[in-house]
Amino acid sequence: MNKKVISSGFAVLVVLSLMLTAFMSAAAPVPAASLSQANSAKFEPMKVEAPNCDYGGEFKSIEAVDEGTVKFTLCYPDPAFPSKVAFSVFSIADKDDLDATKGDSVAISEKPNGTGPYKLVEWKKGDSIIYEANPDYWGTKAKVKNLVFKWSDQSAQRYLELNSGTVDGIDNPAPEDIENLKNDANFAVYDRAALNIFYIGFNNTIKPFDNEQVRVALAQAIDRQRIVDQYYPEGSTVAQNFVPDLFNPGFSKNITWYDFNKDAAKKALEAAGFDFNQEIELSFRNVVRGYLPSPDKVAQEIQGQLAEIGVKVKLKEMESATFIDATAAGKEGFYLLGWGADYPDSTNFFDYHFANENNKQFGKLFPDIVAPIKEASKLADPAKRQVQYDKVNELLKKHVPMIPVAHGGSATAFKASVKGAHASPLTNENFAVMDNGSDQLVWMQNGEPAAIWCSDETDGETLRGCEAMYESLLAFKVGGVEVEPSLAEKYTANADATEYVFNLRKGVKFQNGAALDANDVVATFVSQWDAASPNHKGRTGTFEYFGSFFGSFLNAPKQ
Repeated sequence: MNKKVISSGFAVLVVLSLMLTAFMSAAAPVPAASLSQANSAKFEPMKVEAPNCDYGGEFKSIEAVDEGTVKFTLCYPDPAFPSKVAFSVFSIADKDDLDATKGDSVAISEKPNGTGPYKLVEWKKGDSIIYEANPDYWGTKAKVKNLVFKWSDQSAQRYLELNSGTVDGIDNPAPEDIENLKNDANFAVYDRAALNIFYIGFNNTIKPFDNEQVRVALAQAIDRQRIVDQYYPEGSTVAQNFVPDLFNPGFSKNITWYDFNKDAAKKALEAAGFDFNQEIELSFRNVVRGYLPSPDKVAQEIQGQLAEIGVKVKLKEMESATFIDATAAGKEGFYLLGWGADYPDSTNFFDYHFANENNKQFGKLFPDIVAPIKEASKLADPAKRQVQYDKVNELLKKHVPMIPVAHGGSATAFKASVKGAHASPLTNENFAVMDNGSDQLVWMQNGEPAAIWCSDETDGETLRGCEAMYESLLAFKVGGVEVEPSLAEKYTANADATEYVFNLRKGVKFQNGAALDANDVVATFVSQWDAASPNHKGRTGTFEYFGSFFGSFLNAPKQ
């Protein structure tokens, strides 16, 4: 069965998005007028600047030029910068809130104060989150007065809730349910392109996975085609590279993963001195994702496949947030994880996973992999970037920090009566544009958010919970990947993509009535960037996305 059902139109959309970003990055910077002479007289602009660029990060300085203008000066070119700042982890907070809570994500989540179309009514832990429309929202008001988030890690339960009418939409219906929903006129299914990766991860500091020969052998022992055929819906493909094949530059069509070969795998393990009497743990969370629609079944399948070559595997199911925190901290040696695109560029996949000091899931970084990743991120020429990414893909195959398994097709499903319903390839569905003809829209996803201030989060369910209330300087078009204005009504960049100037939209207020200004933007970014900031707290304190997008922290403690 041919599982590759991805439209060429979406591939064109990705290319157009990158071209648009490159075009806007080439514009000449222009000054912006201050919001008002009266307010400017009282405004004391913030500026934070690194003494030099030797600390290893991307930012040289962030400054409020005036109330309505923010300037980022970078240490090196970054053509993907607009797409990065559009991501919800870099949503803008009120500076006063950050100062009052010391940037504590848990404290901020108790009384979130964003600029978005919805605001929090109540978070019933373990049950639901209730939002109401923000009457003072600067943009198009939410279509439905009340938005409710619910969750279940069981796809059968989500399907039952939709089928019985208790919810209006669900995320990631199971492969066996998608066909039923498509054949029922009462429902509408919205397919997502497979901009993701499911992989089997190794931590190279934990035995026996500290032995590269063992990792290579296990890579040959997994029948990835069987996993896709048995557990994935239409639109899914077996992964040959870590990035999806729509990513150009990034995907290397002439570099493919190890073929499935049980005999070769067992001989390689014997040659590596692998102890077949030991039992190794395979950690996973039983939370459905577009990249992994049946986690428990896939875990059992991998356990069974490895048993065929004499490798004993004990399954270790973990609670979702605990699992994410543990893998990120480098505490799990062998695990199932994946990634969905936050923006349509290979830097989002490679930089976060294999060149990010804050993400310890694979153990120690491989310097020979880090170097070409860092080089590629600074290049605007696609052909030159691809040369570097070819090196990366070869080295990933050599060192095997993970086994790429599948690019998973997925979907959302809604009642057919919900106008504006959609699926986002970036999994950032916009509920404010949806209208079910009532005063309440209920959405059921796979898991509960860990927080609802997301500067220090990586989980998709958590991010979606924040996106209803908070906004970034730029945004992605509804259901698409193109960057468009949000809190910044426009931006400009110099020719070498090392200086970006954002002009803030006038009249934007936080939900507590405070006016948005440039100092809020500076304070938000500095709370992540500067390790010496009193607001550099978050939830776990790792700020993984910042590290993967923008490199080292300013004033980071010496190792």
